[in-house]
Amino acid sequence: MQHQPCATFSERVKTVNIALMAHDNKKELMVQFCIAYCGILSEHSICATATTGRMVAEATGLPITLYLSAAQGGSQQIKARISYNEIDLVLFFWDPTSPDADRDVVAISRACDQHSIPFASNVATAEVLIQGLRRGDLGWRDIVNPKN
Repeated sequence: MQHQPCATFSERVKTVNIALMAHDNKKELMVQFCIAYCGILSEHSICATATTGRMVAEATGLPITLYLSAAQGGSQQIKARISYNEIDLVLFFWDPTSPDADRDVVAISRACDQHSIPFASNVATAEVLIQGLRRGDLGWRDIVNPKN
């Protein structure tokens, strides 16, 4: 039996769609995270809620598709993209002390769980996912949830 050669790194890594969201008290942390991982993020497609996306784009120069602010429906727009299997990774830095934090996070994390989409709610988990993305570890998404 002949074996196929292993795929090279560039063959394994495909462009993934990443959604960025952050509560007000975590927006600067999201900006700093995106500055630190700008090289990895630049190889992928990024969308974000309005204020977070604008701040990240200004600090990094990354092209980011902006949706409405979370309060005006941006969370629902991202949730809809998750439901249509158009998002591959969600980074949502949330503030657990915010009065409405639970509602926001539960809706997005539930949609991610329902559609097997990796979800990070803090910088530590986000770093693990970004490093996995760099290694090409998210290729399984094409098998579990093929895009039509």
